[in-house]
Amino acid sequence: MIVKQIWTGNAYRNFNYLIACGETGEALAIDPLDSEKCLQAAKAENWEITQILNTHEHHDHTGGNAAMVKHTGAKILAHKNAGDKIPGLGRGLSAGDVIKVGKSVELEALDTPGHTFCHICLRSHTDQPALFSGDTMFNAGAGNCHNGGAPTTLFETFAAQLEQLPANTLIYPGHDYIENNLRFTLDREPDNQAARALLEQLAGQDLNHAHVTTMQVEREVNTFFRLQNPTVIAKLREAFPDLTEKPDPRSVFLKLRELRNTW
Repeated sequence: MIVKQIWTGNAYRNFNYLIACGETGEALAIDPLDSEKCLQAAKAENWEITQILNTHEHHDHTGGNAAMVKHTGAKILAHKNAGDKIPGLGRGLSAGDVIKVGKSVELEALDTPGHTFCHICLRSHTDQPALFSGDTMFNAGAGNCHNGGAPTTLFETFAAQLEQLPANTLIYPGHDYIENNLRFTLDREPDNQAARALLEQLAGQDLNHAHVTTMQVEREVNTFFRLQNPTVIAKLREAFPDLTEKPDPRSVFLKLRELRNTW
C-alpha cells in the first residue's frame, strides 16, 4: 500500500489522500477536495484514480467529487446512509465492508459516528496498519459535533473502536490541527512532557511532509484518550465544580469536548 498525503494549504487546513496499489497503479482518493492537486499527484506517479471515498458528507470533504469524477470516471464510496447527502454515491458502505484497490490493497470500513452520523474511517490491514480518520479523530484531538453529530456518540466511537486499535497504527486525519490540539492538551495537562516535546518538535514543520503520529503517541498526547489521568480530571473540576472526584470516562470526554468547543 502506497499512501500519498496531499496538503491543500487552504483555510480549512484539509489533508487529501491517495492510496495506491504498487502492482497495478490503481488508486483510491480520500476526500479529494483539492481535485487539481490530487489529479496532479496521481499523474506524477502514473496512477489511475478509480475510486473516491468520502469519509462524511461535509462540503470540505465532498467538494472535489464532481471534478474528480469528470476527469477520472471514478466511483464514489461513502456511508450507506449518505445517499441523500452526497450526489452520485455509487457504493454505500457498512461497518466491516472491504474496499479493494488494485491487487494488493484492502481497506476495512469502520462505521464511526459522532462528528456526523454518516462517518466512515478506513483501516488498513497491513504489516504497518493505518487509520484514515477523516474528522472523527485528529492528531492530538477529536472532531467537533456542531454540524450533524453528537458528543455522546463520538465518545462511544472513541471508546469502542479507536481505543482498541494497535499501538503502531499510523493516523492520517482529514485536517492539520495538531499544534493547536497539543496546546489544548497542555492547557488541560500542563505536566504532559510528551505533548510539550512534540509541540516543540513540530514548530515550523513543512506540511507537505507532515508529521504522522501513531496510536501509541495519541494515547500519550491526545487528551481525549487520557480520560482517567489525575491531572486532566483535577483541571477539569476547576472548570466544572459539579464533576465528581472520580468521574467516569464518558463524563470526562463530554466535558473536554465542551471546553474544546470554545477554547
